[in-house]
Amino acid sequence: MPLNLEEIKRARDEADCLADEATVEAALDRMAAAISARLADSNPLVYAVMNGGLIFAGRILPRLPFPLEVAYLHASRYGHALQGTQLDWRVRPTQDLRGRCVLVLDDILDEGHTLKAIIEYLKKEGAAEVLSAVLVHKLHDRKAHPGMRADFSGLDIADRFLFGCGMDYKGYWRNAPGIYAVKGL
Repeated sequence: MPLNLEEIKRARDEADCLADEATVEAALDRMAAAISARLADSNPLVYAVMNGGLIFAGRILPRLPFPLEVAYLHASRYGHALQGTQLDWRVRPTQDLRGRCVLVLDDILDEGHTLKAIIEYLKKEGAAEVLSAVLVHKLHDRKAHPGMRADFSGLDIADRFLFGCGMDYKGYWRNAPGIYAVKGL
């Protein structure tokens, strides 16, 4: 099916802004303070989950004033689909995780199946501790396990189809500076 760029533009033009750029910036500052307080002396290995975690990582890492290593991994359940499918490991972690404190950065905790699988994998590979940070915690009761939350969360957002700040709409609008909800979804 060919891409309809007009539909992509219309989705952004008609979207509801649920968190503007200033709100996102304030959330990033709060998260950075909490992460710094917890991890400043732990020599963490920080993984950005591609592709959504790329934008979030680029915005939060400069706010962390302590030594850390940065790497990436790529596991997805969505691709360009609107609903999740089976977990697809595209790039597994390549660093030695044994005995390390690991922080996983991702854009959103929706149902949490992807994040849960990533954390389990990192622990199985020998990480001493695995913590997670997400910009958005989506509010609903369909989590991978009841009450699931990331160790660090920026914003609690309504259960709608979101894009911006790393989250996408059909592969687009990860670059939007705020958090938006698609009309009707």
